[in-house]
Amino acid sequence: MSPPSTPRGGVSVGAAADIGSNSLHLLVAVVGSHRLEPLLDESVLLGMGAAIDSAGFLGSVGRAGLASAVVRYAEAAQRMGAGSLTLIGTEPLRRAFDAPGILAAVKGASGLPVFVLAHEEEGELTLLGVTLGRRVTSELAVVDVGGGSTELVLVGPDRAPHTTGLAIGSTRLTTRLVAHNPPLASEIAALRAEARARLAAAPIGRPRRMIAVGGTASNLLRVLPAAALDRLLTRRRLAEALDVLASEPFEEAAARHAVNLTRARTLPAGAAILEAVLERYELDRLHVSEEGIREGTILAVARGGVAWRDRLPELALGWGR
Repeated sequence: MSPPSTPRGGVSVGAAADIGSNSLHLLVAVVGSHRLEPLLDESVLLGMGAAIDSAGFLGSVGRAGLASAVVRYAEAAQRMGAGSLTLIGTEPLRRAFDAPGILAAVKGASGLPVFVLAHEEEGELTLLGVTLGRRVTSELAVVDVGGGSTELVLVGPDRAPHTTGLAIGSTRLTTRLVAHNPPLASEIAALRAEARARLAAAPIGRPRRMIAVGGTASNLLRVLPAAALDRLLTRRRLAEALDVLASEPFEEAAARHAVNLTRARTLPAGAAILEAVLERYELDRLHVSEEGIREGTILAVARGGVAWRDRLPELALGWGR
């Protein structure tokens, strides 16, 4: 995969799209040493995780839909000046029985390979996106609640990043435990109990601060106007969000908070998972970052070139000042 192009005046433009449980998400951005300036940031909900959960595979219709979306995004990235689009695959592609067929469909339609990430690579790219390549100066935890799994990265100034993938995600938890619209109080209690039980397997650590990335955290900010101002989710605010979401049918929540209907359905489970993560590490709050795995991928490709994947452990530690 070639590094970002330099179409005009030495300015490089990079593009990355990640194939996750809920969506295909594209970012095109101008690249600096420790800065990205977004040119295009959009996503399309495909529901891959739910399909794979129920059947174990995506199927021909799902593969065709994904391939078509990738082609559209590759063309958009090219129009914005990116030399190439880096495609990364996460949790659903790690467990789909037809993953080889999915990769072949995307490659056949777009000419682009999909890099299916291991948990460690996913964590390193997310960390790189959060820090924008700056070195970590204190104990830090980075959490990404996806549809099918939760990625957790622990890192410090004197230790390399340690990534753990937990088999608990907002879509998977919702499918198992929520049958009513809106969720019953007993279902909210079940979400919380299951999240706490699963987080018991998270690694031991004493992070001084926590950063959340991804659609779950960013959409929860829309539920709570005060949180949208300072981008902080506290235990109290997460409990408030759960109360709000338990009182609104999914359709009403989607319209009122300007979130996708599919996302509105899974937000209670996402809030329960973030609440459990804070409890696990005895923290009261976390910061919600707009940056994440796509930013990390663009920076990794810009910095590491064709060898970006081999250099990830080094790149995740940051560079320069």
